[in-house]
Amino acid sequence: MALYEVIVIGSPEAGQTEALTKQLADVTGIFSLEMPSDLAIRTASDIADRNPKAATVALYFGGAPSVDAKLVDELEAAKVPIVPVVEKGVSVTAAVPGEIANTNACLLDANDSTLEALASVALEVLGLLHRQRRIFISYRRTDAREAALQLHDELSSRGFDVFLDTHDIRPAEAFQEMLWHRLSDCDVTVMLDTKDYFGSKWTAQELGRSQALGIQILRVVWPDHSGSRHLSLSDTVTLSNADLDASKRLRPDLLADIAKRAEALRSRSIATRHLDLVGRLKSEVVRIGGQFEGIGAYRSVSLTLPGGRRLEAYPMVGVPTAEMLNDIQDKARKAGHGRFPCLVYNHIGIRPAWIEHLRWLDAQISSVRTLKVSDAGWELVEWDQ
Repeated sequence: MALYEVIVIGSPEAGQTEALTKQLADVTGIFSLEMPSDLAIRTASDIADRNPKAATVALYFGGAPSVDAKLVDELEAAKVPIVPVVEKGVSVTAAVPGEIANTNACLLDANDSTLEALASVALEVLGLLHRQRRIFISYRRTDAREAALQLHDELSSRGFDVFLDTHDIRPAEAFQEMLWHRLSDCDVTVMLDTKDYFGSKWTAQELGRSQALGIQILRVVWPDHSGSRHLSLSDTVTLSNADLDASKRLRPDLLADIAKRAEALRSRSIATRHLDLVGRLKSEVVRIGGQFEGIGAYRSVSLTLPGGRRLEAYPMVGVPTAEMLNDIQDKARKAGHGRFPCLVYNHIGIRPAWIEHLRWLDAQISSVRTLKVSDAGWELVEWDQ
């Protein structure tokens, strides 16, 4: 049975279910999942066949609020999260059943035929994407300060958590240390590729670290500049002279296009980094004589150490938090697999003070632990004693 399920109910317009299916199929392929065996899309007609143990989200397309109202009651009783989906400008309370009228809705643009944003919301609720959408803007202040400020404001207004060095590092904090910490927690790097971008060692390092961490890069190439050849395969927005005004500010419609492209890159970025964590963990487990037994719900990994201890590892992209540990503990309890849960992460770039905080959490919490993937081999041998 499927590990993940998306239930489409309410009043979807012609083509919307198909568009959503295509978007989800594209993303699940990136995550090495298959449809419908790993992720299934259900409607009111086959909802009785759903897997009650699967990670599930229901999408209620607004229209006549009486449509599928009984299913809404049943799904709420089963504690399945239901996301109201309505077109911008339409009253949510008038378009969906009263039970979900106060739930935060996903608002669709009238001309949005791809449903990329809705697919991202569904994947966030399922746990395949971060709820927080993090973007890092890499730029030369001397070349692209105004455009960087524009993008910061535009992306922030669209719900992204945007890192811009002039805005997001407080006085007295170690600048470079905090910069690498925030970069390691981002999903996409927006690179403002100006002629003098590589004139600073810091921007060159930002780009290099993004590539080393597997963070997807969206290049915005300045007019009359061919861009960096070794990034030719990155997603690219190429500007003309008409795209910038005299103050080097971007045209408003370009800001929306860049935001859409960044959203599309998120899933690829997270999937790449997640698969890297799983691959490195598997290598370490096999090297010490343990067994790598496969992948389960929430992309967890079942492991058995040489001495017989059974673990359920949850590879997490970005900076681990106490909230993540609590979430993993809750998921492990609900799954009932009887294995000890641990959060696996890549510590490169994370502040030493934060690493120390994670050590403190490990000392205080006995029901779940963190594990640096680079140290997995020798640490797991110790855990197995």
